[in-house]
This record gives sequence, structure tokens and C-alpha cells, in this order.
Amino acid sequence: MSTYLLIHGAWHGGWCWHKVAPLLEAQGHSVIAPDLPGHGEDQTPTATVTLERYVNRVCEIATSQTEPVILLGHSMGGAVITQAAESCPDAISTLVYMCAFLPRSGESLMTWAQQDPESLVNTNLVPKGEGVFDMNPEAIHDAFYDQCSQEDEEFAKSHLVLQAGQPFGVPMATTTERWGNIPRFYIECLRDRALTLGTQRAMQQQSPCSETFAIDSDHSPFFSAPEQLVDILLRIGGLLTPRVSATNC
Repeated sequence: MSTYLLIHGAWHGGWCWHKVAPLLEAQGHSVIAPDLPGHGEDQTPTATVTLERYVNRVCEIATSQTEPVILLGHSMGGAVITQAAESCPDAISTLVYMCAFLPRSGESLMTWAQQDPESLVNTNLVPKGEGVFDMNPEAIHDAFYDQCSQEDEEFAKSHLVLQAGQPFGVPMATTTERWGNIPRFYIECLRDRALTLGTQRAMQQQSPCSETFAIDSDHSPFFSAPEQLVDILLRIGGLLTPRVSATNC
């Protein structure tokens, strides 16, 4: 059985996996869905949150497991798991990017966000001072939860927090020997309006993955398509192979 370490995206918390975790656990797997610093119930002041703090939290959890984890990052979480894979590669068996940023070394999340003119996030960031951002509440439905139930959307909106901007702009520092030597998979969300499909595919062209899956969903398949998402995660768990070089993955 596998351990899935699920990393949420910007503004969200570990709570967003509450439909996915029980489905994986019902198949005998372990699931860890932590709050990153400043998110969910974590009380770290948002203005002090950095990418390094995110990465340290992920690696602290991953290295404490008895076996390497399947590490999934959603949206902003893609940048987090990329740098975490460089920092603690031996604790990670595979990387899963779910409608997530997939920056190369020297690139930041913003490198790709700025190349996504159709993203509803870019035009709806609301500065709150001290490098902290909110989302325009009028855009949240269309950007994140367009295909979610009203109940799930209301639950999510009641848990969203302010987001530190610092992690968005920090360039990745990765190598083929560490991050590049971990098998990676991509899950596209075809109706995503936060990180649009064209940008998802452009990143994959630059950093090809072992296999790509697709969900006909919005930016939040953990709410709008949890069963399909879990089916893909189980398939990825069954596809794990010995690590290969980045040039072959």
C-alpha cells in the first residue's frame, strides 16, 4: 500500500481533500493532507510565509514516513512539490502535478502565470499589504469552483485564507539528479479557468512527464470529480517504476 501526501494550492488548506482522502483510505492507502504554513488551521502569519517554509513542511512530513510518498501538488502546490523533490528526493517515490505549476529550474510560478492571459486569477488578485493577496470574491466561483456543487463551494469559501505572494516569485533551483530523477505525472483539468489548459500543456512540453491524465473538470476536481481523481491516483500508484533519468521521463 502507498502513502499519498496531498499538497493544496493557494488560498486553500488540507481541508480541500476531505472527499478524496476517504476514498483512497478505503482502498487501504494512507493519506496525509497537511495545512501549509499560514493555511487552514496553521497560525503562521501570512506575511511571513515563504516558499522555503512550504518546502520545509512538506519535507518534514515526507521524511517522517516509513516509505517514500506519492507527492501530489495542486495549482501553486506544483511549485512547492518541485522544490521539495529537490530538497528531499529520497522521501518521494513519484510526483503528481494536478492542474499545477510545473516550473523548470530558474523559473518561478509567476514565470508561467504571466504567460496565461486567460487565467481568471491574474486579473482578480487583490493586494492586502505586506505582500499578501486576496481573491476578488466575485471571481472565485468562475476561477475555482465552476463545476462544483453549491454546498462544496460554500464550504470552500468559508475556509479560504489570505495568500502570501512571496512563494509565487521564487525561482526553482532543481537538478536532473534529484528532482529530475523522480517519475512525474500530470493530471490536466480541461475546463480550468485558473490555470488554463494551454498553459498546463505548455509546461508539460518543456518538462515532459511519464504519463498525462485528463479530467473534464474545473480547477477543483477534489470537489467536482473526486471519484475520477482517485481512480487516476490509484492508477498512478500502480504505474510506479524504478526511477529513470529526466531525459527519459
